[in-house]
Amino acid sequence: MKAEEIRTISVVGVGLMGHGIAQEFALAGYEVHIHDLSPEKLQQAVQNIRSNLHMLTQIGLVLPEQVEPGLGRIHPHLELREAVSGADVVIEAVFENLELKQEIFQQLDRWAPPHAILASNTSTLLPSQLAVATRRPDKVLVAHYFNPPYLLPLVEVVRGKETSQETVTTIYDLLTRIGKKPALVQKEVPGFIGNRLQVALLREALSIVQQGIAHPQDVDIVIKNGFGRRLAAAGVFEVFEIAGWDLILAVMQYLLSDIESSSEIPPLLQEKVARGELGVKTGKGFYDWTPESAEKLRQRIARALAEIARWP
Repeated sequence: MKAEEIRTISVVGVGLMGHGIAQEFALAGYEVHIHDLSPEKLQQAVQNIRSNLHMLTQIGLVLPEQVEPGLGRIHPHLELREAVSGADVVIEAVFENLELKQEIFQQLDRWAPPHAILASNTSTLLPSQLAVATRRPDKVLVAHYFNPPYLLPLVEVVRGKETSQETVTTIYDLLTRIGKKPALVQKEVPGFIGNRLQVALLREALSIVQQGIAHPQDVDIVIKNGFGRRLAAAGVFEVFEIAGWDLILAVMQYLLSDIESSSEIPPLLQEKVARGELGVKTGKGFYDWTPESAEKLRQRIARALAEIARWP
């Protein structure tokens, strides 16, 4: 099946990520069937989509006349079989648990049409771990969205050992057609691309704080007001192409041996979790949080992402 032949998308699990994924396909003109375990979860998903679309119209990223037709293309289902029986593509977005996902993929394989591609939004599990639960490993892959999916265009397309090139091409073209920026991961590795890079940065940031080199707030100042701004406009290879690889080689020769390279969990992170200082959800992490300050941060991030989304 080619991308232009796809008409119907099913999304299984419509929590934090799933409802945003469904929203984008519905807005792009596809019939979208969503599934979750309770009427309340499905109702909340539709409410969240409506709220998202209202916000997007306010900032000019969605036209007001697109909202109701988009919502009309979303069809909630409590029965998984009903939700996927007519799907061309199924995107699973449930809790990150291997046994649960394998069970779902087994059911998807049984009830989705033979031609349907089965994709997972997992950020940690490998496509081959899910493909083994099906009789169609050539049609299984990972389509890893970033949160919030309706403001971040990236989707990592991760092929498994048996994923066919046709499947990869179809999903890549489908995502491109709805305005996403897919990145191909040519071999399955833990963390794919994005999380490997994020965790590498976080490991060094935690090490800097652990060693007393700087406070967390100053690390954030450096990232937000320095290279972080550049990276919104150009990728790491693009940035260093401008600097010159001879300069980068000289910097690495001087600096690399002093950068954190431990494969152990950072002690500072373990201590924070042990004390229950989990961040916004507990009111304290490396910062102190109130509901008001947490919402202010969320709004600042959303506004910045919305502004970047307007860039050509």
